[in-house]
Order: sequence, then C-alpha cells, then structure tokens
Amino acid sequence: MSSELPFQVIGVGVVRNGAGEVLIDQRLNEGLLGGLWEFPGGKQEPGELIDETIRRELAEELAIEVEVGEELIVVEHAYSHKRLCFVVHLCTWLSGEPQPLASQQVRWVRPEQLGEYPFPAANAQIIAALLGAGTSFAAAS
Repeated sequence: MSSELPFQVIGVGVVRNGAGEVLIDQRLNEGLLGGLWEFPGGKQEPGELIDETIRRELAEELAIEVEVGEELIVVEHAYSHKRLCFVVHLCTWLSGEPQPLASQQVRWVRPEQLGEYPFPAANAQIIAALLGAGTSFAAAS
C-alpha cells in the first residue's frame, strides 16, 4: 500500500531588472540539489496568497522588494520523498541590492545565458517558458 507523498506549493519569482536580466541564486552545497542554481522562492504558508509567498521569500532570502506580475508557468515535480508544485510568476525588481542570505551567491544573467548554469530538473520547464516569453519581455519593458 503506497502512502501519499507530502505535497508542497512553492512560490517562485523570475525577477527581472531594467536591463532585461533575470536573478538566479546558487543553492548551498549541503542537502539535496546542493550547488545547483535556481530561481528564488520558497514554501507557501497556510492561508497565504502565492504573490505574498513570493514577495516574502524574496525579501527573506535576498533582501529585495519585487512587484509580482503575471503567472509564467506552473510546474509539478515529484521527488522520491515529496511532490512539489512550483507556481512561477514574473517579477519586477523594485529595490534592495540582492544578497545571498540563504544561498552561496546571486547573479543577474541574460535569459539566453541560463543554459550555462546547472539547474535542478524541475527548472527546465521554467527556463523554456521564460525563453518562450522572451519576445514579450522586450515589448513589456
């Protein structure tokens, strides 16, 4: 008899700056997926709206303020020990210099450079959606 895997919703922010770059951070070496790069975000708290989750997590982990915009993609990913649902929103960087408070380092990169960084498997769909939305980025800014 199989038991249900724990399920967690993760709010993820694809943060853009005025130059059209996106913010990524490198996970700490400890633990699962250590050392890989990711888009910042974190676990949704009970009763919290997803845009509140993204704003809170980016303030806690990177010391930045963002405006949470449109949803980019929703990605479900199952690991051996849990199931995650990544709700990914495009965000605009408002203020604060990004600090790696919960990661090794943070970096602004051009979307077409994302392939040069090792990301967890679940991020491949986010990157594909981001690159697919690339033309609307230029139009929106």
